[in-house]
Amino acid sequence: MAKREATIEDRARLELEFDQPYLLGPLFGEFDRHLVIIEDRLRVKVSARGNRVLIQGDPDDTARAREVLIGLYKRLDQGQDVDAETVEAVIGMANQPQLDGIVGEEVADPPKVMIRTRKKTIVPRSATQTTYMKALAKKDMIFALGPAGTGKTYLAVAQAVSQLITGSVERLILSRPAVEAGERLGFLPGDMKEKVDPYLRPLYDALYDMLPAEQVERRIASGEIEIAPIAFMRGRTLNDAFIILDEAQNTTPAQMKMFLTRFGMRSRMVICGDPKQVDLPEPGMSGLADAVGKLENVDGIATVRFTAADVVRHPLVGRIVEAYEGKP
Repeated sequence: MAKREATIEDRARLELEFDQPYLLGPLFGEFDRHLVIIEDRLRVKVSARGNRVLIQGDPDDTARAREVLIGLYKRLDQGQDVDAETVEAVIGMANQPQLDGIVGEEVADPPKVMIRTRKKTIVPRSATQTTYMKALAKKDMIFALGPAGTGKTYLAVAQAVSQLITGSVERLILSRPAVEAGERLGFLPGDMKEKVDPYLRPLYDALYDMLPAEQVERRIASGEIEIAPIAFMRGRTLNDAFIILDEAQNTTPAQMKMFLTRFGMRSRMVICGDPKQVDLPEPGMSGLADAVGKLENVDGIATVRFTAADVVRHPLVGRIVEAYEGKP
């Protein structure tokens, strides 16, 4: 793949030539959809002819567009799929030059940080996700804080499934508080399981994204995977387990202390939550904020903070988060 560039009157013109034409269809997307996304997000003009791509625009934006195309091309060359969501994620990472090993001319090699599960291989989509995934692989206890859509729970479940598959842990325990946003559990139909399951559905969704459905059901039936509200954790010691607490901002300090002290030998624990989305009657009494304040500097515990810039869902989600946070 050869490259040459020139700048004329503060407007850069950069040409890329790709040496494997059969990859250009998935690189450009149907009806050049991926190129249109790059143009819209980076404010450049991208035109393709044969196996050559011409990028025009502001020098910095043009350089970022080049890195995005190189990164996408290398992913395809390594056998990975590229879709519109991948393009958006790589564009976001191209704005973060500190992201070593993921995007850039020298990094178009396989990422240094990844999680492998039965159904997919997951790589970071932001610099903070890279930090988080490294912590997931090394730290015994991690607090993951930040808004929805940043991958806090999803990546934790991926790491847990990966360790369950390899035998590093014997079981996976997923939990969250059954705190309502405007409804009361007692008014919902069904027995306790039917009342609680809707609150645990995001954890089921993440599991089914990592493992074939029959394996999820089999492992739940055997007890290898347990999904339960936090109240069911009382009185237990959880050894040889990967334990995840989701929506931790909706725990009370007493619940959080109870949960954290379930930590057993050869276990790993991840506590995920958004401190700005507390549904408790008294938001100031969130167990997540209390625990982070007390434990952040304790040896062996990592705290990773995500922001709206780390949102990896539709770009509109990031803008919505920023609007609610009062950012221009």
